[in-house]
Amino acid sequence: MKKLLILGVAALAPLSLFAAAGAETDYDIVQRTVNFIIFVGILWYLLADKIKAFFADRTLSIQAELDKVQDTLKASEDKVNEAQKQLDDAKKLAAEIVENAKADIDSVKEKVAVAVDSDIANLEKNLEEMIKVETSKAKREVVAEVLDELLKSDNIKLSQDELANIVLKKVA
Repeated sequence: MKKLLILGVAALAPLSLFAAAGAETDYDIVQRTVNFIIFVGILWYLLADKIKAFFADRTLSIQAELDKVQDTLKASEDKVNEAQKQLDDAKKLAAEIVENAKADIDSVKEKVAVAVDSDIANLEKNLEEMIKVETSKAKREVVAEVLDELLKSDNIKLSQDELANIVLKKVA
């Protein structure tokens, strides 16, 4: 700092010499300049440590704020990364659920198809049995009608053997 002050005075010294050699004017610019330089030098001497400390503290506070902002930014980035990871996991889980649902649908379709086939087979079997039962009922009714007609008619006289043969022929 002292070097700067000495350089400033040394630079302004020739000005004061040349200014006095020129025309006679009543300007006191040189004295004012020298006074200003001395005033600034005194201020610098008295306040330099405080100014340096102020700017050092200011630099540290700015650095602390910057570090705090960077920490916040890093925490935000970590949260974003965590959210992205959870999103990816959720997408994978959703894909698995969809695949499982499709597999469940296929198994339910197969079970329903097997149950329907079984019901159809049972219905066909029941139909066949009902046809047999109805056929035997119809045969019995026909035999009963024929026997009633034969027994009620007076003009036909049949023996027991002939009647049995007739019934056998009708039933067959």
